Amino acid sequence: MADFYTIARPYAQAAFRLAREKKTLQAWSDMLGLMAEVARDQEMHAILVSPRLTPRQQQDLVLEICGDRLDEAGRNFVALLAENRRLVVLPDVAAQFEALRAEEEGTLRARLISAKPVDKAVTDTLAKALGKRMQRKVTLQAEVDESLLGGAVIRAGDLVIDGSVRGRLKRLASTLSR
Repeated sequence: MADFYTIARPYAQAAFRLAREKKTLQAWSDMLGLMAEVARDQEMHAILVSPRLTPRQQQDLVLEICGDRLDEAGRNFVALLAENRRLVVLPDVAAQFEALRAEEEGTLRARLISAKPVDKAVTDTLAKALGKRMQRKVTLQAEVDESLLGGAVIRAGDLVIDGSVRGRLKRLASTLSR
């Protein structure tokens, strides 16, 4: 199939416009997150790309799994995607919706990946400094990856700051091989 990201864009934009108009951004984030998880499931993904089920059968299956966690607008959104055989792009729709929401709210979710656990005070200081640099309110999620050997990597949107020992060793090896 064509690039899912491109296919998902108009659906994410439409959902975002509706959610912003109705002031239900959080509700839509929750619903799209649930729908995306359903679509990401390996077995469900196989069903959503299979031509054996009709769009209505696929829609009914997604709605049955999501249950009452979708409001009427969410159910209508599933129906629209099913009708166009686009349920498989739900993870991309959810990701693009969240990016639009973050832009609207002036927020940014970033990841701090470190070799060892980092204190809350350090993550708060990093979030504040990153927020100043990015001119947004930054929420920093800390993760541990021991394969970094030491240091940390910060990922914030397109920005990647690699201060890890593993990253430094790769840069050194690249410099030496030239």
